[in-house]
Amino acid sequence: MSDRQLRVSKIRDGTVIDHLPAGTALSVLAILGIDGSNGEGVSVGMNVRSGRIATKDIVKVEGRELSQEEVDVIAIIAPVATINIIRGYEVAEKTRVETPTAVEGVLRCPNPNCITNQDEPVTTRFRVLDGHLRCRYCRGLIADAAVPDLLAVGF
Repeated sequence: MSDRQLRVSKIRDGTVIDHLPAGTALSVLAILGIDGSNGEGVSVGMNVRSGRIATKDIVKVEGRELSQEEVDVIAIIAPVATINIIRGYEVAEKTRVETPTAVEGVLRCPNPNCITNQDEPVTTRFRVLDGHLRCRYCRGLIADAAVPDLLAVGF
């Protein structure tokens, strides 16, 4: 195979998440709730050479466009990622992720004593800091690397 050939075929409609830091593709799959059980067509490239970030991961998801909430959580662990929306085999939209200032209702607090883990109708809220998230209620810190393990709900 020459360097100009595609290693993974194009998708008709869906999302390509590109420029993920090497080693983060599996975390992105966890964030998206993709485990192979629902029949979604998914392609993953790991440690692929890149001119922009030395090596990168790529995730292609057929038949699904990401919500802003999904993109916000991906931005926490992959702040240089790009999101490409594909329609009819063509890139319809291309955007770079922007790290949000806060994440609400997506992650669960790991502190068992936090009010969000009690039987109270309280939505989780985290402030995004450099490399960490801070719970609005218990003030606990969470490392960005732990984000995929703390998903509160599937998208």
